[in-house]
Amino acid sequence: MTLFVVAALAVLVVAVGLYLLATANRLDRLHVRMDAGWVALDAALARRAVVARTVAVSAPAGALGRLAAEELVAGARTAERAPWAEREHAENELTRLLGELDRSVLPAPLAEELADAEHRMVIARRVHNDAVRDTLALRRRRKVRYFKLAGTAPQPEYFDIAEPEPVAAPPPQDS
Repeated sequence: MTLFVVAALAVLVVAVGLYLLATANRLDRLHVRMDAGWVALDAALARRAVVARTVAVSAPAGALGRLAAEELVAGARTAERAPWAEREHAENELTRLLGELDRSVLPAPLAEELADAEHRMVIARRVHNDAVRDTLALRRRRKVRYFKLAGTAPQPEYFDIAEPEPVAAPPPQDS
């Protein structure tokens, strides 16, 4: 009888250990997904800043004035160089500046490039925030907290910025 109890206890310990190992592995994959989402978001934000500087430099005079061009370039540079703690504010400021542009005056390829950069930024932000949400949901479970399955991984944070207003694609021009 004692041998049976010891064997049952050993099987139970192994089963619980495997369950915790599977949970830790899932949590690790979620952290990797979240990191990949951040890399994609950072790249999309950088692309949007580059396109914003290009718009500021090559936009026709009717789209924005000289002061606005300098302000747009400064906003794009600030957004690119901002540390993590100030990044949301800098990106929101760039979104506000880009929202003031008269896109109907921009050349069609430039307007399309800007719209595409903004659209990709929105998608990347949503993917990153979805990964953060899923990671936080698993990290909040008791078994993860009690057994410290998250290890030393930092607490995930959402990246909340204002999404730009969707811009309708310009009508195709007849050549």
